Amino acid sequence: MIDLREPKFQWGQPVMAAVDLYNDGSLPDAPEEDILLVVAGGPGEIVQIGHHGEANVPVYLVDFGTVVLGCLEEEIAPMAGAAA
Repeated sequence: MIDLREPKFQWGQPVMAAVDLYNDGSLPDAPEEDILLVVAGGPGEIVQIGHHGEANVPVYLVDFGTVVLGCLEEEIAPMAGAAA
């Protein structure tokens, strides 16, 4: 059995988008793929933490206010003054 990789961020933690986040086709209600959803630096809050079994990485459900997205650790960063 593979040990699950521990998440870097915590549930409820304020974060920001580390990069521009685009619709990759996973949001069927968005008008089209490749539309900018959240600009880098946009604030959000982690509302749930899941796990991608094959890749053994945490997946964070982040509420950015206008959209809730699944993000990887390299796509988000802690807000200034918030602990990681």
